[in-house]
Amino acid sequence: MELRATAAIVTGGASGLGAASAAALTERGASVFALDLPASIESAAQFPGVTYLATDVTKPDDVRNAVTIASHSGVPLRTVINCAGIGPSMRIVGRKGAHDLDMYATVIGVNLIGTFNVLATAAEAIAATEADSDGQRGVIINTASVAAYDGQIGQAAYASSKGGIVALTLPAARDLAQYGIRVCTIAPGIVETPMLATVSEEFRAGLAAGIPFPQRLGRPDEYSQLALAIIDHDYLNGEVIRMDGALRMAPR
Repeated sequence: MELRATAAIVTGGASGLGAASAAALTERGASVFALDLPASIESAAQFPGVTYLATDVTKPDDVRNAVTIASHSGVPLRTVINCAGIGPSMRIVGRKGAHDLDMYATVIGVNLIGTFNVLATAAEAIAATEADSDGQRGVIINTASVAAYDGQIGQAAYASSKGGIVALTLPAARDLAQYGIRVCTIAPGIVETPMLATVSEEFRAGLAAGIPFPQRLGRPDEYSQLALAIIDHDYLNGEVIRMDGALRMAPR
């Protein structure tokens, strides 16, 4: 699918995977709208040519406003990349008792419901555009995690949310096929994002040592490279693609 002279939405677009995706889409000629929380946008190293919109993906009005801005930018909205997410950890039963239900609901709300909120709202806008010569209108790429398959101790909430995104992929692709909208998901392994910036080099080296090959952490630009490949490859639909160096996570 051609990106030049089209609009794209990237959630979590102020940092990490989202920032790399926003930059890559801009370089390919798309008008990019990066959605993120106000504090994240204020502290971000903003990429030239990207429009930053303060948005909470769990709030329908916020998302609808952002989608309206992107879809009325003068070029058709064709691409959505959902990168917004959080990853707190807690055991189901720990020293302080049972897993906090509010925290579980918050993780599900941001990672899974937030993804679905953006997907559904943006798909409605994309479906209203004129199809290209191949009947295509757009591509939506969601972000899961290898934790959807190999959730570790303390990742009950996170793995549940990412497993939901994996399960959402095929029915979403089937639902939106009639509109010429493809849906795929990327499931990254351990990637160098702001969450890892606070840990020691020794800890990072330990994480890298557990990856079969290449024996290093993934990079955000590798995620964006894969996202672009999905956009370019018109026959990829309904798929979840692991990006993890053949990593299979141990229990802890």
